[in-house]
Amino acid sequence: MATGFFWDERCFWHAGGSYAYTLPVGGLVQPLAAGGLPENPETKRRLKNLMDVTGLTGDLVVSSADQAPREDLLRVHPATYLDEFKRLSDAGGGELGRRTPFAAGGYEIATLSAGLAMAAIRAVMEGGIENAYALSRPPGHHCLPDFPNGFCLLANIPIAIEAARARGELGRVAVVDWDVHHGNGTESIYYERDDVLSISVHQEGNYPLDTGGIEDRGKGKGAGFNMNIPLPAGAGHTAYLAVMDEIVLPALRRYQPDLIVVACGFDASAIDPMGRMLATADTFRQMTERVKQAARDLCDGRLVLVHEGGYSEVYVPFCGHATIEALSGSACTAPDPLRETLEVRQPSARFDGFLRDVVRDFSRAFP
Repeated sequence: MATGFFWDERCFWHAGGSYAYTLPVGGLVQPLAAGGLPENPETKRRLKNLMDVTGLTGDLVVSSADQAPREDLLRVHPATYLDEFKRLSDAGGGELGRRTPFAAGGYEIATLSAGLAMAAIRAVMEGGIENAYALSRPPGHHCLPDFPNGFCLLANIPIAIEAARARGELGRVAVVDWDVHHGNGTESIYYERDDVLSISVHQEGNYPLDTGGIEDRGKGKGAGFNMNIPLPAGAGHTAYLAVMDEIVLPALRRYQPDLIVVACGFDASAIDPMGRMLATADTFRQMTERVKQAARDLCDGRLVLVHEGGYSEVYVPFCGHATIEALSGSACTAPDPLRETLEVRQPSARFDGFLRDVVRDFSRAFP
């Protein structure tokens, strides 16, 4: 069966405020030449352009989507939050939370980003395609119901999950988040529920500073259904695959989901300005291959990847291309121009052995 690809040029038009990296401009903070936040459209646009050049786009079922309707947003976000977001958007833009600025029309673009995730899940659940990739922007995995942060304005994945559940299409869902930052928004929304298994693999102590600990396992009905796997900086390719093999895949098999959703950030890549994890394009390819096989074993192949972070304009396109190659099984390739360099920079055998011990200790924490 085919792979769907959901994108829209208008998502690339989302604009932030006057920042230098994540610092507000002013006082002693000089504006950067490029201006703005590291969450900019070029990583996503360059990924799509690379796919067009290699021919990968032609192997996919390509579509846009409608904006997520208010009734679907209200299943996750309170009306007071949506109303204030829309008011500021109509007034020319503003900022609601922490590092989440937007320009005029930001509300409509954010609802379109959520709509892409909704359309991807719907298409997979209805069986027209086996799996799908949603090139959503702005991202969503940090957004709490009433507080946006970390560049995320709406909780794209929970909105899409709850919309499918309202149509009677979904029971149990597993969300695997391999963005370099902790998926605190998804965790918050599902922390007391057992119908979503939330797994976040992230760099320890990156962002947010006060969430993502291994001890945060869920509460009430959700106890045991929230898994945080904080890895030390520099963990690299082998550690990520060990985490998949020894922790994530066994957890998926125990849970038996009806759908697997991946919060697919590429900021764990080796040259990302907001992470220090040394993952490569092949890391993302192999993680995708593993979760794709798990979906085929557990839920008839139903798998959706929703784009989150990734801030290297040079390397995100190659990481994304490798991921979508694996997802679709396409023969179109984009050889990694940094492969040899990044292989040399991987952890030494001694450190690699230490990391495998860390992963084994984590696995004992999730029986």
